[in-house]
Amino acid sequence: MELRQLRYFVRVVELGSMGRAARELGLVPSALSQQISRLEGELATRLLQRTATGVIPTDAGLAFWRQAQMALRHADQAVVAAREARLSGAVSIGFAPSTASLLARPFIAAMQERYPDVRLHLVESLSGHLAGLLNARLLDLAVLFQTDSGRHWSVLPLLDEKLFVVARPDLVSDRQPRQPMTVAEAARLPLAMPSKTHGLRILVDAAFDRAGVEPDIALEIDGLTTLMNTVIDAPIATIQPGVAAGGMHEGRLCLYPLDDPYLFRRNVVTSVSDDELSPAALAARVVLADLMRTLVRDGHWPGATIHES
Repeated sequence: MELRQLRYFVRVVELGSMGRAARELGLVPSALSQQISRLEGELATRLLQRTATGVIPTDAGLAFWRQAQMALRHADQAVVAAREARLSGAVSIGFAPSTASLLARPFIAAMQERYPDVRLHLVESLSGHLAGLLNARLLDLAVLFQTDSGRHWSVLPLLDEKLFVVARPDLVSDRQPRQPMTVAEAARLPLAMPSKTHGLRILVDAAFDRAGVEPDIALEIDGLTTLMNTVIDAPIATIQPGVAAGGMHEGRLCLYPLDDPYLFRRNVVTSVSDDELSPAALAARVVLADLMRTLVRDGHWPGATIHES
């Protein structure tokens, strides 16, 4: 039995006409009649009796109508109560700098629209540091780049990001933007990269090893803003996901996809175990995952594809 069937039946009794009720409910009379017949079949009794002028309830129908009215009032009161007691609480979420540059603002906007009473605490830091904060229960959620999760983590792989050579167009004058580049060609460019302990640097160094080349690492910079500003100001390139060249750098830097199929970064929404998450944190995780998928589908996350788990 469905609430809509109760609403249909109550309206038919109130109006005394199947046709008038169908018009008010936006249904064709045959569809409304079918719903009433299903209701009668479920109850195994006749609820309505046809007359020359319309329909009237049988004795069983009259008794059912009174209880149906009460049930609908209770359902409406439950909706009001849920709206008045909106989801609230606090949620702490961690983003790496490159992820935050694309995701933080629309995530804040989506949460304010859907859950305005939830208080957000956003932390921007390196993926490894965010993992430590999760282990220490200082974060509820984080978008991480490695899958070696803690024993009590909930892990949701969401998307994979290709890595690009990012440079001013005058530094790579022999090719068009978005034209692929081999790892060996990238190794001949002067590069500014994070230090060797950085997760992205480990991925890139592995690609250079596979290609059997020694890169020209001219600078090591552990800070995305400083790194990207250096690439803007100096004749030097870097290797980063596409989001690193967005925002304030868009139009000033070009992306050149690297042809190594293993050179990608997996984005994983990671949290403490589900039974430790508050309702607000569970809701925030759903909003975060939906937003990430939407940004990829709408083409706003350069080089990213949705991970099919």
